[in-house]
Amino acid sequence: MPPVGRPRVFDMEAVLEAAMLLFWEQGYEATSLAQLRETTGLSSASLYGAFGSKEGLFEKAVEHYIGGPGSVTDIVAGEAESPREAVARLLHGSIDMQTDTSHPRGCLIALSGTVRAPGAGEAGARKVVSARRAADRARIRECVVRGIASGELAEDTDVDGFTSMIHGFLLGVSTQVCDGASARHLHAAADAVLANWDARGR
Repeated sequence: MPPVGRPRVFDMEAVLEAAMLLFWEQGYEATSLAQLRETTGLSSASLYGAFGSKEGLFEKAVEHYIGGPGSVTDIVAGEAESPREAVARLLHGSIDMQTDTSHPRGCLIALSGTVRAPGAGEAGARKVVSARRAADRARIRECVVRGIASGELAEDTDVDGFTSMIHGFLLGVSTQVCDGASARHLHAAADAVLANWDARGR
């Protein structure tokens, strides 16, 4: 036991990994502080001292997720690949990640903090994941715009409509995965989405 008056020393990465997996499995609202203390090994004093609140821990856990499994969506941010190839890797890579049995199924960003329960903490949690979804949508939109500029897509392509098709499919994968859809069927569905991209070619 550390001397009185000294802060408890703990492995931040291990704590964030444990919290991330719990939030990912159960969602923000269903996860209790007691479960977080048990899973992370932190006392109430250490948890509040390090993160300020359950919401603060959730925000850090989401950042940890974005830097790890959730980074699969970052592929559309770069310009090293063609827009169509970037979208293909986004969809198929996300399906691979969400069906990986080494961690909870689905996507933490899509599944956590979506229920509109009352309370400042719940509202804060929704803002955290909503901001990431908005960022993903914006990057997909930029990819569609690049597709038009490069000639992969016709000039009269509805940018926002096309963006919604891709982003909506991406978010919907989580629900289908949790309902038992197979990776094979989801990859086939992703190919159908990409066929719409090909059909809009000049």
